[in-house]
Amino acid sequence: MSSSRKVLFVFTSVDKTLTGGNTGWYLPEAAHPYYILSPHFEIDFAAPKGPNPPVDIASTEMFKDDLKFLEDKTVQYKLAHAKKLSDIKAEDYDAVFYVGGHGPVIDLAVDPVNIKLASEFYNAGKVTSAVCHGPAALVSVVDASGKSIFEGKIATAFSDAEEQQIDKVKDIPFLVEDRIKSLGGIYEKAEKLWGPKVVVSGNLITGQNPASAHSIGEAILHALRK
Repeated sequence: MSSSRKVLFVFTSVDKTLTGGNTGWYLPEAAHPYYILSPHFEIDFAAPKGPNPPVDIASTEMFKDDLKFLEDKTVQYKLAHAKKLSDIKAEDYDAVFYVGGHGPVIDLAVDPVNIKLASEFYNAGKVTSAVCHGPAALVSVVDASGKSIFEGKIATAFSDAEEQQIDKVKDIPFLVEDRIKSLGGIYEKAEKLWGPKVVVSGNLITGQNPASAHSIGEAILHALRK
């Protein structure tokens, strides 16, 4: 691992949905990319409010095989010392990755610090990536000409159908698939609900759902090795 190559993982700081339900960042969507990338790059964690971003408890119950992530001493340290987004400089990193969970739709989507930071990553040609609800963090990000980074690009994210199936439509301010389409994005999804899907559109890399967490880690690794 070379200290000169760094990847920033961004987590939500939100622990409640609009209906008061528990939320946070989604366990496998952090764990799988982390273990793919950490042997090759230095990884920093960040969140709008900094240390101890909240994990979605439901994800720890559904994905018990990934609890090793929360038990990992290095990960525990990184979570406890997560940086505030306001202290982050895009120039210090080679890539940014947004972990999913419903939280990003509530905080990161409208956080001006995040929007500015993500725009700096994207416009510097750096890998700008997100999985599941993570792409919500990018819906206000624009390119150098002021256009949405989704306009005319193929992308994916948690689908409307998946949101409806888990009855969470009322828990978030907007549906991520809908928003990508409204921004001029060309939304694609897996043939079957909950199937893995990753889309690489230049330096924008998106994954659809928890099942896409491993594949997006591999896609980010491939992009950084070019």
